[in-house]
Amino acid sequence: MPPTVQPLHEFEVVRDPLWNTIRVDPTALRIIDAPEFQRLRYIRQLGLAYLVYPGANHTRFDHALGVYHLARWALAILGERGELREVDPVDCTLVPFAGLLHDIGHYPFSHALEELDEGRVPGHHEALTARFLAAPRIREALEALAPDAPARIEALVRERSPSPLQGLVSGSLDLDKIEYLRRDARFTGVPYGEVDVDRLLHALTLLRDPETGTLQMGIHEKGLSALESLLFAKYQMFRNVYWHHAVRAATALYKRLVQDAVDGGVVRPDELVGQSDERLLALLEVRAGLSDTPAARRVAERWIPGVRERRLPKRALELPGEALRGLAAEEWLYDDGALRHALELRLAEELEIADGGVFVDYPEKPRMLGLELLLLRRDGAVQRLDDEGRSGLIDLPRVADELYYTARAFRIFTTGRRTVSANSILPLLSLDAAALRERLALPEPLL
Repeated sequence: MPPTVQPLHEFEVVRDPLWNTIRVDPTALRIIDAPEFQRLRYIRQLGLAYLVYPGANHTRFDHALGVYHLARWALAILGERGELREVDPVDCTLVPFAGLLHDIGHYPFSHALEELDEGRVPGHHEALTARFLAAPRIREALEALAPDAPARIEALVRERSPSPLQGLVSGSLDLDKIEYLRRDARFTGVPYGEVDVDRLLHALTLLRDPETGTLQMGIHEKGLSALESLLFAKYQMFRNVYWHHAVRAATALYKRLVQDAVDGGVVRPDELVGQSDERLLALLEVRAGLSDTPAARRVAERWIPGVRERRLPKRALELPGEALRGLAAEEWLYDDGALRHALELRLAEELEIADGGVFVDYPEKPRMLGLELLLLRRDGAVQRLDDEGRSGLIDLPRVADELYYTARAFRIFTTGRRTVSANSILPLLSLDAAALRERLALPEPLL
């Protein structure tokens, strides 16, 4: 079911390979024409995945338009059922623009840089939203809708809004997830991201929380099979696309590129904000070429050519996530970048790989299959569907941890072909951060 029809002269029409016709209203067009939004044309939705899946050149621009379209569609369905009567009309007006602008703060190559340590990047892309909403053309377009529109949209994007429609923008079943799963599957050419969008949107409903009485987005029981399909599509996409070994190798290489550039003074963390993919690579290439520090030379001579020419590091070791379940390394591999890098440097030394060409990778997304939304039963009862699940309905939480560890893998990549024994690494991964630091300080070989 398409969004509510309005006179054609009030809209521009965009043809999209996923949603066919997207009709863009005048305010959205003003936002889209702003240079801060046009930048999203030059940020790939899947970062470095195009080096593995050649079709993955779709952008944050395409995706943002798709979320805007789905928001208008969802609101049209809710409105026709009379469910928006108790919702602030301003919220109803602003939600599509929150969908349009939810990725406005993204870094070059999307999420990769957010895996760097605090201090090397200014923060998560959502934390940068206000900076971009303050851009004159975007701010003026939004304030024409409501004086506090920028603040309200930022709250929606950062999941801090009291609006009953918050769940459409950010939540367990937000329109962002529905859109990116469909779009990413289409352009990578895999069959895993098929989601019954029509069924899901028609199953969305506004419900009273039985505990607090607040009005929130929820789902009718008739949409549960479609919701399960979405959650399993997400699992399959993480396992087969987002965390594919070569995609992670490219991501590790790019992260090292930026890490060396920041640590070597080639670029300041705040200069990463507002860049596009190729513009950042060009900036780093030029600046690194003008510097003679070891970090700058690695950037110019090794890491940038590695990305541009697809000279990716190779797997020296791969362990299933299950092998690390409960090990102390789960506490520090993702959160203690300094310790992880110290381990990488020591391994590079022992494997005789120049310039620190070892990359330890263990991707993390703890609530990959997390749920937190209200459910309307066929008998009219309302209950909360969360990570505890609901026996007989959607018992996914029972297997969520298993699926999470199945999707993950611990890998060591090296720029030269090497083999690392699992028997030599697992004892290190069993050490807590303090014990590993002590072990790295000893002269005895790790391998």
